[in-house]
Amino acid sequence: MGILSSLGANSVYFVAVLLFVIGFHTMLVNANLIKKVMGMNIMETAVFLLFVASGYVRGGKAPIFEVGHTAGSGEVYVNPVPSALILTGIVIAVSITAFALGLIVKLYRFYGTLDADEIAHLRSQER
Repeated sequence: MGILSSLGANSVYFVAVLLFVIGFHTMLVNANLIKKVMGMNIMETAVFLLFVASGYVRGGKAPIFEVGHTAGSGEVYVNPVPSALILTGIVIAVSITAFALGLIVKLYRFYGTLDADEIAHLRSQER
């Protein structure tokens, strides 16, 4: 019963690892370039979830102090650094996705397919 209660308490971490494995499997198995980008996005989401979950504090408050507040009043505050890092990471992830999809459009216009294996075969025939 100890394993089940431990898994329940850390379910967010389990979900993050599961999402990462799903995204990694999607990138490895599929030859379609758009599906590979989707797998990469799933992996990024798993990392974001892991960071946000690590910064969560049960019963914690936002670290915003009021006028006249004294330090050391016994209140628990949430660390804002993981959330700030994740906001930056989301912006970078969206930019990378847009860039990758732009490259995929160019590849499709040039080769006429989205299959990575077929593109590699066509490239080998060009030489």
